[in-house]
Amino acid sequence: MRALPLIALLCAAVCAQVPFARIAGADEEPGNWLTYFRNLQGQRYSPLTEINTQNVARLKVKWAYQYPDPRTEVSPLVVDGIIYITGPNSAASLDGRTGRTLWSWNRALPPGCRSILFGHTSRGPAVLDDKLFVATLDGFLVALDLRSGAERWSTKVLDYKLGYSMTMAPLAIDGKIVVGVSGGEAGIRGFLDAYDATTGKQAWRFWTIPGPGEPGHDTWQGDSWKTGGAPT
Repeated sequence: MRALPLIALLCAAVCAQVPFARIAGADEEPGNWLTYFRNLQGQRYSPLTEINTQNVARLKVKWAYQYPDPRTEVSPLVVDGIIYITGPNSAASLDGRTGRTLWSWNRALPPGCRSILFGHTSRGPAVLDDKLFVATLDGFLVALDLRSGAERWSTKVLDYKLGYSMTMAPLAIDGKIVVGVSGGEAGIRGFLDAYDATTGKQAWRFWTIPGPGEPGHDTWQGDSWKTGGAPT
């Protein structure tokens, strides 16, 4: 991570935390975008009315931020005037008024890390309390300090050598961060994980295809449950 500019230090004094109550009550803060879908109902609908059919044609670019990696499909988070974005194995915090970079973070991909049939992309971060959460292509969930971008913890979720990856935006719930995996095209067995937001310790794992002894396992032929093959 590069050295923090002065503006980032000034921001540290005013940046607010995002307790889960704010995310659960996102509709009370229409000027913020606190989770991937804006609210936990997943509507992705903004009730703001400043931009409408009468004035949209008169909009002009105020500033532009050129993300270093063009393979970005991010839904930015907006918290009290600060914008948080991610790219493949990277993240940045921007001043919403000026576009100035407050901090940036990058994680180098290990040699030989390749996705299979799906692109190297990131769809966004999650925010909870004083941390920003990023899912990386090589299978780590990383917690960054919301104010400085410093890495608070990093937890290995999966082994990319088996065809797994993570391109989705994590989901913040009360005290935990939920992540899923990419790689169905590579014949992986999918799962959802939850991790303690404070420590990064795994709380639980739910396999999306039932294994031996689990309800529904008998609907999968042979060893097809291991690779996501079609059930009976």
